[in-house]
Amino acid sequence: MAVLHDPRWTAFTPKLITVLGEGYTFDRFRRDAIAGLTVAIVALPLAMALGIASGASPDKGLITAVVAGFLISALGGSRAQVGGPTGAFVVVVFNVIAQHGYDGLLLATLVAGFILIIAGYAKLGALVKFIPHPVVTGFTAGIAVIIASSEVKDFLGLSIDKVPADFLRKWQAYLGALGSIHATTLAIGIGSLLLILGLRKVASRVPGFLVAVVVASIAVALLRLPVETIGSRFPHIPAGLPAPALPSISLTKLQAILPSAFTIAFLAGIEALLSAVVADGMIGSRHRSNQELVGQGVANIASALFCGLPATGAIARTATSIRAGALTPVAGMLHALFLLLFILFATDLMAFVPMAALAAILFLVAWGMSEHERFIGLLRMPNGDRAVLLLTFGLTVLVDLTMAIAVGVTLASLLFMMRMSETVQIEAGPDQTPDDEDGEDIHQRDALPAGVEVFRIDGPVFFGIAGELLDTLRRIGSTPKVIILRMRRVPLLDASGATTIADILRQSNAAGAQIILSGVQPQPLAMLDRVRLGRGNAGVIHAESFPEALRIAASIVNVTNAAPTAPN
Repeated sequence: MAVLHDPRWTAFTPKLITVLGEGYTFDRFRRDAIAGLTVAIVALPLAMALGIASGASPDKGLITAVVAGFLISALGGSRAQVGGPTGAFVVVVFNVIAQHGYDGLLLATLVAGFILIIAGYAKLGALVKFIPHPVVTGFTAGIAVIIASSEVKDFLGLSIDKVPADFLRKWQAYLGALGSIHATTLAIGIGSLLLILGLRKVASRVPGFLVAVVVASIAVALLRLPVETIGSRFPHIPAGLPAPALPSISLTKLQAILPSAFTIAFLAGIEALLSAVVADGMIGSRHRSNQELVGQGVANIASALFCGLPATGAIARTATSIRAGALTPVAGMLHALFLLLFILFATDLMAFVPMAALAAILFLVAWGMSEHERFIGLLRMPNGDRAVLLLTFGLTVLVDLTMAIAVGVTLASLLFMMRMSETVQIEAGPDQTPDDEDGEDIHQRDALPAGVEVFRIDGPVFFGIAGELLDTLRRIGSTPKVIILRMRRVPLLDASGATTIADILRQSNAAGAQIILSGVQPQPLAMLDRVRLGRGNAGVIHAESFPEALRIAASIVNVTNAAPTAPN
């Protein structure tokens, strides 16, 4: 048993084992079952839509959600991760199928699984923090544009035999075929879109995607509307899971699909770890990044063996599961089992689903992926960060996702080195830094009032350590009334760092804690101004020095403590 408590082994222990070791009660199972059913209802139409958008078929999306979804939760390093097919893979999968056929995709997914396992055991999970925010936002927004563009034909009912894969040629074909818009198909698409948006406003807990699919399918079946459905496009959809089998393997084929395998592994790792971080922030836990990669790898290998698609952690489905009350990985496993029941007993119902309704769903998925608010916020950053964002976005849409990420990360790294060189100062004479902000300052906590916590940030806050800062503040435990961030010794704040500070303020305010920023230098202050956290902005307090921050904190705590309580 001592081996299981060895940190070297704990890092590679699935969170499911940890949870079961804590004691799994019936009440926990009940809450996990409700969450699993809730997220399965959301995932059902989404898995079908993503399967079709990827150039495969709806049953392939469902198989992926069942097989990979079960293993991602069972073997991953997160307490709440829910996995399956995601929008990030649509572009890559579509291109791999077009170039190498479906067998080529299965082989690429299989190899990607082994790459993820190797990356996990090589302890590369922490490297995700070195992907800058402008790069992640740029390629995510680019993928969103491509997904939305791929659904225009089905949404409008255009008469196009084969839609070109190239973005510009695709839109050329759309514009040339505008005269063939099918009014009934368009009405189904618009109706589905408005129904989902309406439900989000008036009944946010109702699964809008599923309701829209059901209503549209009933309307098409009862009124015998002449629109394209899953059944008309895919007349022979098998029920149940296929028997596991290895894809065709040859040295020539391996060499051909290897770049695609690395791209799939990279996307799976990035999205899974980002989703795990989001889950940590929602439930207050801490995922095991390297075990998460191992779990993702095993899940992708299994998905390939069952003829499924690449899979990863899905941020939206994970968040839905948590909001529905999920406590452990069992919720994600149950979500997969509920979907399996649909595959076994209700596959025939898919034939009635109109393609326009699925197109409406994917439009909204693309809108959610675009992170438009973050994109607009990054456009307020300095020219270098804007260039990284727009270049990554443009290359994703117009050229290639792999090139976009490579160029974006390279440019961001060069930009960081240039900025670091500008922070180096050579001065003659003695150090004039005030004593209270220099040296180790091991007595900074001596004068802290009750209910006040303090952290000193020493060095640049850039994309490589922004996540560590957020993790450190999460480890506080019980939320204090005031948190002082001492930033006198922060010479540089980049776009990722500024975004992290904004996240810290938002989460702290939501938890009832006030943030005070102490001694912010000119460059970081200018960056904070761009995210509306500079001096004079609501929700943030700036202090010129640490003693002044202590005085402000003491006054806040005293006012809070003196507030009258409501009578019983």
